[in-house]
Amino acid sequence: MAALVLVHSDRDVEAREIEEPSSPRAVDVPALYQQHWRAMVRLAVLLVDDLASAEDVVQDAFVALHRRSSGLRDPQAATAYLRASVVNLSRSVIRHRQVVRKHLKVAEPEATPGADEYAVLRDEHRETLAAVRRLPRRQQEVLVLRYWSGLSEREIAETLGISQGSVKSAASRGIATLQQTMGGTQ
Repeated sequence: MAALVLVHSDRDVEAREIEEPSSPRAVDVPALYQQHWRAMVRLAVLLVDDLASAEDVVQDAFVALHRRSSGLRDPQAATAYLRASVVNLSRSVIRHRQVVRKHLKVAEPEATPGADEYAVLRDEHRETLAAVRRLPRRQQEVLVLRYWSGLSEREIAETLGISQGSVKSAASRGIATLQQTMGGTQ
């Protein structure tokens, strides 16, 4: 039976299979879905800036988890695997958009949010979210994972496949840029 492990490289967190006897403990994917669907969609929306794409990303992550659930070495790591999948799939969506724009040389029409999309966000949240979306990708990912998902530096480093020092640096630079952009003090 092939087991799924997370492999950290300089750029991404990948899932690779290794041969290992099957584990008697299985991942309860429906329970994970019930417990983490909304949080994963929020994470993906913050990264891809589009609810429909975010839902597709999360759905693909859950499908991948379901396919590999019997091979997970540690069922307790399923949430981390899911989060890493959402981040990587979000990156793929963004890269795909960039390629389409580059090769078709067609500007994507400005998306108009649905009437209820920002109903729960206050004006200051929208301003902050817009400022976060203008940050470089790494800073954006670190701040989203830290402040919206509530992950520790270690969990962020594992999710993004970077060192804890890189997490601290990206967070510090991102916060400094946000403070400067939004008129705060440094």
